[in-house]
Amino acid sequence: MQNMLDSLIGHPALVMGRAMSVLAWNRAAAALLGDFGDLRPTDRNIAKMTFLDRSSRDLYTNWEECARENAGYLRLEAGRYPEDPLLTSVIGELAIKSPEFPSLWADHRVRGKTSGAKGFHHPIVGDLQFSYETLRVAGDPRQALVVYSASGSSSADALRLLLDWTSDSPHDAVSSR
Repeated sequence: MQNMLDSLIGHPALVMGRAMSVLAWNRAAAALLGDFGDLRPTDRNIAKMTFLDRSSRDLYTNWEECARENAGYLRLEAGRYPEDPLLTSVIGELAIKSPEFPSLWADHRVRGKTSGAKGFHHPIVGDLQFSYETLRVAGDPRQALVVYSASGSSSADALRLLLDWTSDSPHDAVSSR
């Protein structure tokens, strides 16, 4: 999987595992979302980053929708895997530490993450729009490859600028597995 991620130059991509944990990522994902290699493995989690990292509120142009999607996805996973200790731990931590998560969780919405659009406001290059696709890994359906594609030439240009800006990063492609 890491080789595939590395070959997706110009497309932020990551492998998401149980409870929205980030298992692997490419350089473009690190440039857009932040370098997961700088985080403790237990903090490499999209839901935890969304709800507990205050900078995510500035990064996502529609933070409320992202938060709602993540809560709905965690609820979907909880229905599929009710005995998963990692999932229980993430949900418990969010319920305690995030002021917004409990009400979104109590809403009981269930939401899969297959494809869609997401906007970002990056502190270096400004606004970017992406479409994304989520593909399940055949050998392990609890893992998903998420690939972002720039929507429009201005987002593609901004992403190229961002990748040029961060090309000296020591973590060009890293996996936590």
